[in-house]
Amino acid sequence: MQESSQGKPDMAEVGKAPDGAAAAPAASSGAAVAAASGVARAGPDRGLSSMQHVVELADGLSTIADRLHERILGEIRSYDGRSVPSHVQDAMRRLLDDEMVLRQRANTLYADAAAFVIQGLDQPQSRLVALTAEAAEKIRRIGVIGQVTGLVGGLLSLAGAVASGQPTPVALALEKIHLHSTALDALTPTPPSAMA
Repeated sequence: MQESSQGKPDMAEVGKAPDGAAAAPAASSGAAVAAASGVARAGPDRGLSSMQHVVELADGLSTIADRLHERILGEIRSYDGRSVPSHVQDAMRRLLDDEMVLRQRANTLYADAAAFVIQGLDQPQSRLVALTAEAAEKIRRIGVIGQVTGLVGGLLSLAGAVASGQPTPVALALEKIHLHSTALDALTPTPPSAMA
């Protein structure tokens, strides 16, 4: 997999075999979810199959919590002493609660990574890392903070699914994150310079 200039996975390469071809479809119980999301089985790179993979996910969740916190504080500052509308206050309170839960779940993953290793997840670790990195960036760049609630909910589902130790809930949570991320892309207008 190639990396961008910032050391992050190149999103165009996620889900591809090392030779650049599309990877072969998955064939186990999580195959339906993996096939639906366009992600194929990745041999030794199976997601969450080692303590290091679990720690990488915890790192991603911590980064997302940091971005969410920064974004919420930025939203508060943007009102520059003016009254914040109640619907915005409600959304920010919910997101602050979600931030706290993300941090708690990440800390749980760090503290007991060996217990959260999952065998049989037909998702490559690189996809987990790429989805969490992409989510952190979307949270940082979103125009209306309330639009990230679905994405954050998917991330909370992922963190909870990992604790279950079962691959199917993890795969379903990854699909939820992917769907919310795609929906956010549809809401975000393309800058004129990118259209040319």
